[in-house]
Amino acid sequence: MWFVRAVKAVWQRYTPTLELPWLLEQFRQMLNDCIRIGLETNATSLKTLSLKAYKQLKGYKVPSCYKLCAISRATGILRNYRRAKRKGKVKEPYAKRLQLISCYGLKIKDGVLLLPFKSKQPIQIPLNQRTQRVLSEPGLAVRSVTLTADRLVIAYAKEVAEIQLKGLIGIDRNLDNLTLANSSGRVERFNLANITEIKSKYRAVKARFTRNDVLVRKRIFGKYGAKERNKVQHILHNVSKHIIEDAKVNQLGIVMENLKGIRKLYRRGNGQGRFYRGRMNSWSLHELQQQIEYKAKWEGLPVIYVKPHGTTSKCSICGRRLKPEENRTMKCQNCGLTIDRDVNAARNILALGLRFRPAAQPLEAMVAELQPERNPQSRWL
Repeated sequence: MWFVRAVKAVWQRYTPTLELPWLLEQFRQMLNDCIRIGLETNATSLKTLSLKAYKQLKGYKVPSCYKLCAISRATGILRNYRRAKRKGKVKEPYAKRLQLISCYGLKIKDGVLLLPFKSKQPIQIPLNQRTQRVLSEPGLAVRSVTLTADRLVIAYAKEVAEIQLKGLIGIDRNLDNLTLANSSGRVERFNLANITEIKSKYRAVKARFTRNDVLVRKRIFGKYGAKERNKVQHILHNVSKHIIEDAKVNQLGIVMENLKGIRKLYRRGNGQGRFYRGRMNSWSLHELQQQIEYKAKWEGLPVIYVKPHGTTSKCSICGRRLKPEENRTMKCQNCGLTIDRDVNAARNILALGLRFRPAAQPLEAMVAELQPERNPQSRWL
């Protein structure tokens, strides 16, 4: 039996104490110092950056655990910066927002989070009822805490045993729908056209802003952007929850397309209109995949990513190229199959997943038939 570590997070609002704003600012400055040292010395690993930056952080009168967390956080930021720099021109990283990350010395006692600060004088942050209920589940371990000016995020984890699979589900994500095909031949579709309408509505609203004040316009954009995200995430949450519940009951693994880099298809200069590019770039494919992935891992369901090349254009029966027909249907000239393009893509994704992770009952395994022993002299008779 295989065990995997599944991670989730719960967040809440909180009222900062008198010490917290100072501590948040100290952590932000330490983080920027570590980023600067990493850029100057070209440090590429956590160990190298720790040896070069830890001594220079002695001037900060904060517990050592926050210094180590700042170095670790800076290492991740520098790694992402170098990865993005190889693809194109990007700005050097700099932390502007107040934040604090800690994964050492954390305690939760009587519904209160205790953060290290002074000797026998920890910072106390009361947890609300929802956070206490989530963290009270047996087998959970608090991994880290992230604080901003008014928000507290607690990451927790547990060891989950992988479920013995009976099959897989292939998931094809499109702009207006989500199509599923599983190993038993069942096909299911979710209509997500309302998400496209929500995003189109908020794009039209923000396009009419004519305020010259950059700060005010940015604040208003953030306000409407938060409303849009809340509505979209609520719809995606219900869809992903239904998928995982069905997969858990039927013991099915998840197969999805690796759509990394798909935004390059809708850049300026590709011969596409501004409204079309805005519509396609608002496609929330990664948000849905992220929700499905962490929920699946929490239930012990494996997630497989496959290459998306040819999943829509190839026949799911014979593998030949399909010819487009009306109403989003495709027809195969070789075997005569006429099928909806989304259903065909979901079945191809499922087939690709079965190559990487076969899932079947033990009785369905192929057994070589015993051949009668031949007489070596029979061929001469």
